[in-house]
Amino acid sequence: MIDRRTLLEAMAGLVLAPAVLVRPRPAAASAELDSALVKALKESPFVYISPLRSNGQESRCHGEVWYGWVDGAVVVITATKSWKTRAMVSGLTRTRIWVGDYGRVKKIIGSNEAFRAGPTFMARAELVKSAAMIGRLLGLYDKKYPNEIKAWRGPMRAGLADGSRLMIRYVPEART
Repeated sequence: MIDRRTLLEAMAGLVLAPAVLVRPRPAAASAELDSALVKALKESPFVYISPLRSNGQESRCHGEVWYGWVDGAVVVITATKSWKTRAMVSGLTRTRIWVGDYGRVKKIIGSNEAFRAGPTFMARAELVKSAAMIGRLLGLYDKKYPNEIKAWRGPMRAGLADGSRLMIRYVPEART
């Protein structure tokens, strides 16, 4: 288990690393994804995210995640202790993302792997530090999750302000 000090030091390194600094993304960033997948990204309530290990295998961490499709990338707000953050901080930025609503992954007994049948793509994770992006993402959440966001807007904003939450952008990789 990574302790808070180590995590914060690693995140500080990420903020200073050129590979994860926020740069404007052209609207064509999603051009590599086919139109059906982009349509699903605009309409689906969830994505399922799995960081890839250094050997290219998927991690065992999967879960349905609230997100926004912003400027051709999947953007999420997550706790600094989450597996998504821990993966990114440890350098595991390659990620597989599935799109759709396939129910909860974690079950009382076993897990639900139905998301694997959904549309998928590879992406790279990067840290986002932008007040404007926070506003845009929460605006999308207002429309996508109108009942749930009322309870989460305050904690998300407070967590982003105090450092207990981060915003991560998953930029689709070019298909090879």
